[in-house]
Amino acid sequence: MSEHQIVRVRDVMKKKFDMVDGMATISEALNTMKHVETKCLIVDKRHNDDEYGMLLISDIARHVLAQNRSPDRVNVYEIMAKPVITVDPAMDIKYCARLFERFQLSRAPVTENDKVMGVISFTDMVLKGVCK
Repeated sequence: MSEHQIVRVRDVMKKKFDMVDGMATISEALNTMKHVETKCLIVDKRHNDDEYGMLLISDIARHVLAQNRSPDRVNVYEIMAKPVITVDPAMDIKYCARLFERFQLSRAPVTENDKVMGVISFTDMVLKGVCK
């Protein structure tokens, strides 16, 4: 029987991501987005006792585009998810996949020492982890 090789979240996460302020408009947030492949924006904390938020491209489609709202008049904080479940970079991707399934997540920020260091998604786990 072969021993399971552990693939950690840090090995497959996307290290490039975009962080925005919750007060930014959707237009401003999209204009500053450089890493479209993450399909999300991390919303920065306002202070040390605050929590990170996340805005998915699908949130913008559902809450702005589909409702015919102006992206210049909608702020990130109005449609973001906050607080978000974060993942430890040392977590085995099989447990991360179970976490995603249990809480119906598609992606999550990866944090270490209370700082975002990347974003992990099901796609990353499968394409970079399983097919490694």
